[in-house]
Amino acid sequence: MWRPLVPALSAAHRVVTPDLRGWGETPLPGGRYTDADDLAHLLDELGIDRATLVGASFGGRVALEFAAMHPDRVDTLVLLNPAYRGLEVTDPAIIEFDEQEDALLESGDIDGAVSLNVDLWLGPAATDEARVDLARMQRHAFEVQLAADELDPPPQPDRLEVDATQLHLPTTIVTGAHDATHFREVAALLTREIESSALVELDWAGHLPALERPVAVADLLLAHLDGRGVAPVV
Repeated sequence: MWRPLVPALSAAHRVVTPDLRGWGETPLPGGRYTDADDLAHLLDELGIDRATLVGASFGGRVALEFAAMHPDRVDTLVLLNPAYRGLEVTDPAIIEFDEQEDALLESGDIDGAVSLNVDLWLGPAATDEARVDLARMQRHAFEVQLAADELDPPPQPDRLEVDATQLHLPTTIVTGAHDATHFREVAALLTREIESSALVELDWAGHLPALERPVAVADLLLAHLDGRGVAPVV
């Protein structure tokens, strides 16, 4: 998802685009693990002491967990429609999505589960190419994750409960006007709870703006990194 943004960002910054376990080209072995620990080990391997973390959706939750565990290693945060365990899911659209996805996967209908994800996570600005890209990525993730569920032991991720009020670092929180209500409420809550945070609404965006308009999101990230302040991107 981030690959199209790398050329613009890497002109002035070192850019690392890690895959979490079970996503991209990273396998998903059995046993216990913590995504934030994986990220810490990766940064150690690369000799990176501190970084700005950019995370979208579940990646945003991992960025929050890492910042809570290793605050001395984070310069700033950019969270695009992040997931956050600090807000109960009451949004009927997300509850129905979860139920439908579970039913489709249990019946072996991966095609249906992929289409369900593409329809929910992309907004009206998404191109046909973006929809094809997301479908390819989501299908691969399902194949890797479903196969890993058959392992003995299966993958057992540890999730950290983050108290966002204890985060004290510059944070840009991005919300898409066409995203599900739950994620818009998460963005508003985190803006209230994180000191030195700013909320940016993209009136064209769904849940994954980096797929929908990569150039616009690259410009937003550069504005954050360069300290120029971030305004809504049109």
